[in-house]
Amino acid sequence: MAEGGGGARRRAPALLEAARARYESLHISDDVFGESGPDSSGNPFYSTSAASRSSSAGSSDDEAERPSPARGPGAPAAAQESEDDEAGAGWSATLRDRPAPRFEGTGGPIRKMPPSASAVDFFQLFVPDNVLKNMVVQTNLYAKKFQERFGSDGAWVDVTLPEMKVFLGYVISTSTSHCESVLSIWSGGFYSNRSLALVMSQARFEKILKYFHVVAFRSSQTTHGLYKVQPFLDSLQNGFDAAFRPSQTQVLHEPLIDEDPVFIATCTERELRKRKKRKFSLWVRQCSSTGFIIQIYVHLKEGGGPDGLDALKNKPQLHSMVARSLCRSAAGKNYIIFTGPSITSLTLFEEFEKQGIYCCGLLSPRKSDCTGLPPSMLSSPALPPARGQHSIRMKGSMSLICWYNKGHFRFLTNAYSPVQQGVIIKRRSGEIPCPLAVEAFAAHLSYICKYDDKYSKYFISHKPNKTWQQVFWFAISIAINNAYILYKMSEAYHVKRYSRAQFGERLVRELLGLEDTSPSL
Repeated sequence: MAEGGGGARRRAPALLEAARARYESLHISDDVFGESGPDSSGNPFYSTSAASRSSSAGSSDDEAERPSPARGPGAPAAAQESEDDEAGAGWSATLRDRPAPRFEGTGGPIRKMPPSASAVDFFQLFVPDNVLKNMVVQTNLYAKKFQERFGSDGAWVDVTLPEMKVFLGYVISTSTSHCESVLSIWSGGFYSNRSLALVMSQARFEKILKYFHVVAFRSSQTTHGLYKVQPFLDSLQNGFDAAFRPSQTQVLHEPLIDEDPVFIATCTERELRKRKKRKFSLWVRQCSSTGFIIQIYVHLKEGGGPDGLDALKNKPQLHSMVARSLCRSAAGKNYIIFTGPSITSLTLFEEFEKQGIYCCGLLSPRKSDCTGLPPSMLSSPALPPARGQHSIRMKGSMSLICWYNKGHFRFLTNAYSPVQQGVIIKRRSGEIPCPLAVEAFAAHLSYICKYDDKYSKYFISHKPNKTWQQVFWFAISIAINNAYILYKMSEAYHVKRYSRAQFGERLVRELLGLEDTSPSL
């Protein structure tokens, strides 16, 4: 008996290596930030944010879902009637093999950076000097108009481009110091930094912070609530598109941008009351091979209307709107998009397939739009099946999978053949058989969750009250993480191997002019 157990243990690594070989594109892997730490790899359906956790964990049918009633004398007839209804809707238990979507492109950086490239060189692929110069113009314009309306400010002098870089560097420094107050740089406390404090006075920094703007005033044609930051987001998107070509597999999700738990635990009640609740939802389309965020979508909470943030969390059709916005530029490229339960729906996947976009999504009868899906696949049997067992229904190129692993998990996909088998490896329970779509979903989503666990530690800690400024600093944080990914994929990484924290510190010092960024001869 022991010998058989030893044989199983010897087989498990071989199966794991075989499974990993199918996902060699996940090439940056666990050391994406040059450091090790706790990750989410133990649970293939783990999610990072509280909302996503409830959404993902709730995708198992054992969550408040009633099992199918036990079959009585009339059950066979009812079951036959249900099968006839499903067949009439086009769903069948007869499975057909189908080829994977063809993808000929190769993901990775578009522009080759020299080995001497500095941290600020990578950052300015997304935030170049012309964008910073516009911030200088808009900030000075806002300061002028503000003083015309509210009185002269004798201490104000127009900001310059070098000062704007220093200003950005100071705020970015909170992403590595993890201190919420930028002003602590000039204090005598734990977070003080004399070398940084000598570059600019605290009074000058506070003046720039007071008048800082990306767009000073609303034009008569502007109705969008994000008009003060939208031009920057558009420029950032152009930078992402010009610098990086994504791999075939991508994920739509909300990255982890919740409040810093250290702040929540240590702040006073007055500070907590002063903190305004976040008024927007940030969604991204992310390359699952590298973690590079390809596209950002910001949904504003504009009152209590039907398109507000509360409605967005509860209505799958609004999540579909987010997905359409994020995938607008993905049409015709045969990308495979992984989605969570709030986005997964037959209608959306069929719409995307017509555009040359293929999908694989986790499905929840409670949280997903289940219109057009066979009811028999959405209810759980009274007696749970064995681990790894599954049932599949197929309609055209679409497959609906119900897979059991300590709970029922359902998947909807048109990207993977329903007849191809995969395996999920667990350290304690060994290998669990599953359809290939389940294996692919687990592999790519666990990588993204692992990435999120690490990069969320490097979001800028500065928390302004104005919504447009919150969006701006979150976007800057994403740009820095994307810059680090490009750095790790470049020759510059082989010259000096910086961790994510070291890269952030280096970027701050270069923006402040404390490091020489000229190419070495």
